[in-house]
Amino acid sequence: MKRLHAICSALSLSATALLLTACEPVDQDRPLTSRDFPRAYRPVSATGSNAFSTEQIRDDRREAQTVMDKANINEGMTVADLGAGEGYYTVRLATRVGENGRVLAQDIDEEALRRLGNRVERERLDNVSIKLGAEDDPRLPDNSFDRVFMVHMYHEITEPYAFLWRMRPSLRDGGQVIVVDVDRPADQHGIDPQLLFCEFERVGFRLVDFDLKPEIAGYYAQFEAVGDRPQPHEIEPCVQPGEDRMDGST
Repeated sequence: MKRLHAICSALSLSATALLLTACEPVDQDRPLTSRDFPRAYRPVSATGSNAFSTEQIRDDRREAQTVMDKANINEGMTVADLGAGEGYYTVRLATRVGENGRVLAQDIDEEALRRLGNRVERERLDNVSIKLGAEDDPRLPDNSFDRVFMVHMYHEITEPYAFLWRMRPSLRDGGQVIVVDVDRPADQHGIDPQLLFCEFERVGFRLVDFDLKPEIAGYYAQFEAVGDRPQPHEIEPCVQPGEDRMDGST
């Protein structure tokens, strides 16, 4: 009887463990700070090199000039460069906004920020500051920016809804978000423009400009915030046709 009781106890403990496992949240692989937001039902590109291409090649095709012209970057503006990496846009934005403007260079790669900090000091860019961000939060100050740049980095954001939701208050009245990316699958360092539009729309942004340009080796999209920012639980995730959701539905 004692042996039978021990077997029954072991079975009971196993059943309890299985029940506890089944009751665990399905978002264990996500940051705690993201779990109020929907999961992105798309693959995410692995973080690649911080240098998208050599700066000379990009300048030869007038990439930064083209993007800054379209974004109407002028002297005295305050601009955030998210995913700044080696600082290609940071240093050019700093020149464009002038000594009365400001550029905040942000990245989640501490080593890249150290290298960028050295560059900023070496080139004496007194109007540039540097900030470490998080995968689901750019950590930008509220009501601070005329433009927020996201160049060839949006496809690497693992928590787009949380990221965009927390970024939105950083825009001043009339502030806009600039995205430069490539139209290809999200796990191949690009993102379908329609998916990009959808994810921004779900967090309360409106597309105001879209253009395909060879100078930028991809597309240009510009957004503005409209209406009230939705509550995290009100955000409906975007699902591309033919893709399964992680919860098994379509």
